[in-house]
Amino acid sequence: MKGSRPEQAVLTRDTDMGRTEETRAVIEGMVDGLNDHRIADIGEFFSESVRWMGNRGCGTKTGLRAFQEHWQKPFQAAFSDKVCIDEARLYMGEWAAAFGRQEAVHSGPFMGLATTGKRVTIRYMDFWKVVNGKIVDNYVMVDFPDVLAQLGVDVFQGEGWEAFDEGRKAPPSP
Repeated sequence: MKGSRPEQAVLTRDTDMGRTEETRAVIEGMVDGLNDHRIADIGEFFSESVRWMGNRGCGTKTGLRAFQEHWQKPFQAAFSDKVCIDEARLYMGEWAAAFGRQEAVHSGPFMGLATTGKRVTIRYMDFWKVVNGKIVDNYVMVDFPDVLAQLGVDVFQGEGWEAFDEGRKAPPSP
């Protein structure tokens, strides 16, 4: 790209590095709370006005109640015996990030699919901003296409770019 460049990393530019340990404590407590399947009192970690911003299929939840009612409850209804395993976490001032997986049983309707009872792995990435000891922003990517594939549905109908992996198929010419 020649010429002017778009401004980068605007959200983290002025992070207060002195807040790193406070952020770490909030995130570690929150993950423990999620693993304990807490819903009613999850506000211990999330602000009342939290913005939970997910990828396509997950949606955006504005406010603690929306997060509880329109993410936590449906997710726990669809997937039981769930454990969250962060494979890596990073902390920087008021910001934290993680990626990992949830291991669960498909025990309720999910994306129009009836319960299968199958054990699934749900991969995710999260970025959190913590202000005054509470999560105010949560940027989320959940790999629902992979979960659906584990349940027998290929949302890409065989056209996923996995076909290009390890030289299996040449990418289309421009």
